[in-house]
Amino acid sequence: MISIQHLSKVYQTKSSTIQAVDDLSLNIDKGEIFGVIGYSGAGKSTFIRLINRLEEPSTGDIVIDNQKITTLSKKQLRLSRQEIGMIFQHFNLLWSRTVRDNIALPLEIAGLSKQERNKRVDELIGLVGLTGREDAFPSQLSGGQKQRVGIARALANKPKVLLCDEATSALDPETTDSILSLLVDINQKLGLTIILITHEMHVIQKVCHRVAVMEEGRIVEQGEVVEVFSHPKQPVTKKFVEQVMGKPDDEITEETLIQSVTKGKVLRLHFVGETANQAVISQVAKRFDVEVNILHGNVKQTQAGAYGTLFVNIIGEESVIDEAIGFITSTSVEVEVKTNAN
Repeated sequence: MISIQHLSKVYQTKSSTIQAVDDLSLNIDKGEIFGVIGYSGAGKSTFIRLINRLEEPSTGDIVIDNQKITTLSKKQLRLSRQEIGMIFQHFNLLWSRTVRDNIALPLEIAGLSKQERNKRVDELIGLVGLTGREDAFPSQLSGGQKQRVGIARALANKPKVLLCDEATSALDPETTDSILSLLVDINQKLGLTIILITHEMHVIQKVCHRVAVMEEGRIVEQGEVVEVFSHPKQPVTKKFVEQVMGKPDDEITEETLIQSVTKGKVLRLHFVGETANQAVISQVAKRFDVEVNILHGNVKQTQAGAYGTLFVNIIGEESVIDEAIGFITSTSVEVEVKTNAN
C-alpha cells in the first residue's frame, strides 16, 4: 500500500545543516494501523508531513497505492491529497464555522454540490459520534469533540490513508482512549490505512498493529507491536516500553522471589500474543495435582494480543511438576525454571 524508500529531509540554516529525517525506509500494509513513536526532536512529525508533501523531501521516494507522490506536479498533488486525510494535535478548526461547516470544507473545495455535501456530512457526523452537535461552534466543544470534528473533516473525501500527527497528546487520558477507540472503529469499518505519530507508548499499545521507533531522524527498531514490546532491543525502545510496563522494581528481583520460596519450583512464564489470553494457570491447576502460586508479574493487552511475564511457584511431586511444565510449554508459553526450592 505505502512504500517509503530512502526518505531524507535536510534543513539548511545560515549556520548549520539539520538532518530531520535520515535515509528512512518503511513499507506499510493496506488496512493496518502503523505507529511511529519517538521523543521530541526524533523527526517523526517531519516524516508524516513528508508523506503528503506538506514538507518537500530532500531525497527519496514515496509510493501510495502505486502512485509515486514524490514526482507529482502541484496540480496532481492537490488531487492526490484528497485521498490522504490528516488530523492534527491542535485540531486546526475554523472557529467561525459550525461543526457541519468545518466538516463540509474539503467537500466545498472538491466542488461537490450542496446536496452531496449535506449527505456526506450527515454520514460523518454519525460515524464520529457528534449527532446533536452539528450546529455548535468549536468554542462550544470539548477537546475530544473538536478532535472528532477534525477526524470527520479528514474523512470527508473518503481517503485511502489517514495521517495522525500527535492526534491525542492534547487530550486527557479518558478522552484519549475514546478517540483511539474511534480510530480503531474507523479502521475496521472503512478498511482505512492509518499512520499514527506519537510519543506515548500506551497509544501504540492500544491501537497499532506494527510500530517503528524513531531516533535522530532514523528508524532504529520496527516490527509487530507485541514483538517490540516483549523483546525491545534498543535503549530508546526500552524506555518507551517502561511507560506502560513500569520500570523494573529494584526491590523485587529474581533472587528475592527465589529466596521467598521454600518448596517446589519457581517458573518464569513469558507470554506473547494470543497465548496470554489463555487461562494457562487455571488449566494447570485443574489438570495436574499441583499447587500454583503467582509470585509476581505484569501482562498487558495490545491489538494483536497480550504479552508479559509471570513468576509462579509450582508445588507438588517432581514428576507431576515436570508434566505440568511440559503442558505449559505445549501452549507456546515460554517457560524458564529458575530454581528448585526443595
